[in-house]
Amino acid sequence: MHRLWDLLAPARLGPGFRRLVLTFWTANLADGVMIAAGPLLLASLTSDPFLIALGAAAPRAAWVVLGLYAGVVADRVDRRLLMLATNVARLVVVTVLVVALVTDRVGVTWVLVSLLLLGAAECFSDTAGATLMPMLVAKRDLGIANARVMVGAMTINQLAGPPIGAALFVAGAVWPVAAQAVLLALVVLQLARLELPTLERDPGRRSVARDVADGVRWLAGNAPVRTLALAILCFNVTFGATWAVLVVYAGDRLGLGELGFGLLTACAAVGGVIGALSYGALERRFALGSMMRVGLLVETATHGVLALTTWPAVAMAVLVAFGVQASVWGTTSTTVRQRAVPAAVQGRVTSVYLLGMQAGLVAGALLGGALAQLGGVRATLWFGCAGSALILALIWRQLPRIAHAGE
Repeated sequence: MHRLWDLLAPARLGPGFRRLVLTFWTANLADGVMIAAGPLLLASLTSDPFLIALGAAAPRAAWVVLGLYAGVVADRVDRRLLMLATNVARLVVVTVLVVALVTDRVGVTWVLVSLLLLGAAECFSDTAGATLMPMLVAKRDLGIANARVMVGAMTINQLAGPPIGAALFVAGAVWPVAAQAVLLALVVLQLARLELPTLERDPGRRSVARDVADGVRWLAGNAPVRTLALAILCFNVTFGATWAVLVVYAGDRLGLGELGFGLLTACAAVGGVIGALSYGALERRFALGSMMRVGLLVETATHGVLALTTWPAVAMAVLVAFGVQASVWGTTSTTVRQRAVPAAVQGRVTSVYLLGMQAGLVAGALLGGALAQLGGVRATLWFGCAGSALILALIWRQLPRIAHAGE
């Protein structure tokens, strides 16, 4: 057991890293449980598809409204205390929802408001959390550290969490919500014991708008990080378009139905685990620029192969490969950003970066749905392929420069 723990969280990265990664994994399980339980809870209260879709959109809406401000707050206050406070707020919201379920007083409005509040708290918590790793781990070790966080995100959040949430919901609607409350309480306890180095901050009082502008200005003035942020925004549009119609693709093109959609998403998650566990070996053997190029080639090919095939086995194999590249790319891009951005503006630059990611996914989903309505699901997939190929061609020469932005 000790060897497994040392493999997952190497001791050389320090006790602070171990406590932080355990905190992230616990939070991932809490979120994963609600990935399945949230929609199931809404569907048990209403058959209106708009209200159910509104439940999925509510947490993202918080990012759009509060994302940039969350970055300012993360740079102004103690980041550990910010995470602690926001997770306490999440715990309170979930506890109130548990009480409402137990007393049979819960309604659609109550659930939607709860999801909106949880999304707002998560926005602040995730923005602050994304800035903590460079405070605990040396630049040379950020790759392996972020890969270990990715392992938790893939295995716990995407593979283990949703089935657990669905199983608990079958036992009773209150159980997955109660489980999330217990997990959030553990997150709060872990954060209370986490120790971080002191970060120097500008004591002067500044407006929020000026702080946001400074973060945007820093990102706009750093060519490698700017190109990285724009690339992720654009690739999230193409990815978001394909992922938004994947459930339709599973039924119409592969003839698999709802079970097949679950299998396809599981294949991508399995690939993500493989990519995260392999990251250390890949980083030692290959240049980061080469890894980024190959990864984006795989992503571009994924859209094209899915558009061409009607064989479930081929689609599943392609999505495993896509999951590997998504995990490796996500780890690499996070590591590059953390190495390049000064600690004093990590929160603001990260918030701009994460806001772009969310905006890309939302825009991609809307565009993918519209294209599928006009020309069928294959039109969306070919858009993903052509769009990804165009973006990759534009940034191909920049990728090695991006990869070493912080060196």
